[in-house]
Amino acid sequence: MKLISIVTPCYNEEANVEILHNEIVEAISEIPEYDFEHIYIDNASTDQTLPILRKLATNDKRVKVIVNSRNFGHIRSPFHGLLQARGDAVIGMASDLQDPPSMIKEFVGKWEEGFKVVMGVKTHSKEPKFIYMLRTLYYKSLAKISDVQLVENFTGFGCYDQQVIEILRQMNDPYPYFRGLIADIGFPTAKIEFTQPKRKRGKTKNNFYTLFDMAMLGFTNNSKVPLRLATMFGFLSAMISFLIGIFYLIYKLVNWQNFQLGSAPIIIGLFFFGAIQLLFLGIIGEYIGAIYTQVLHRPLVIEKERINF
Repeated sequence: MKLISIVTPCYNEEANVEILHNEIVEAISEIPEYDFEHIYIDNASTDQTLPILRKLATNDKRVKVIVNSRNFGHIRSPFHGLLQARGDAVIGMASDLQDPPSMIKEFVGKWEEGFKVVMGVKTHSKEPKFIYMLRTLYYKSLAKISDVQLVENFTGFGCYDQQVIEILRQMNDPYPYFRGLIADIGFPTAKIEFTQPKRKRGKTKNNFYTLFDMAMLGFTNNSKVPLRLATMFGFLSAMISFLIGIFYLIYKLVNWQNFQLGSAPIIIGLFFFGAIQLLFLGIIGEYIGAIYTQVLHRPLVIEKERINF
């Protein structure tokens, strides 16, 4: 029997993990010709998530648990979990039930048709409209400037052939932008559209910092356009400054006795160009930070414990 691995990262999801397990078991029962394992990777939860996972693992040996020694963040921990999966096909999904387990059968069907990558693409979402609009705008912007063809509204929820997982292992990226890596591999992809349900239990663990971190990681890992814009805008600003300087010089020569340079243009110009410099220094800093992370090359996570492996 072919093995299907389902990988779920979780952090403080005590209200969801047991319900998720039941829904996955129900979904897997529709494809009895496959064996399956469900790998939870717990990012040092501080609530009752881990005790619940221990109970699930005791009652069902197909449930496997990786316990991290500390919280390694929303990027490293899920990726590490995927790399531990040994199934012929690997399905990654969130633990908040916003990635519907009912789509597993459809994912596996497309995988059996020969697609190495099957993506769940959310065309609609029941999250607040403003948040969804911001996400959509980000995906569109990143897709336009990316060096590879990224799929809009693809969050990582999907099914991946073991060959894809092995390629990801060989990449050995210590801080990966998963969606970009999947696009960079370039295998033929099947897209399955779905409407993302609203989170019903618990609170999202994403905040401004985590979302900003993910957004900047997408830009720095998949495009050099921001750096090129900094160079071009710097050149353009220098040309404008030079022309303004020539204009004031000529105006002073023509009106030597009457012309007095006001302080307003100096102050406005100083703050404007100072802001531009700080903006692009920040962009350059993001790229340097990405290089620094790659050079350190620390492990994705440190495991504290494994259950049922």
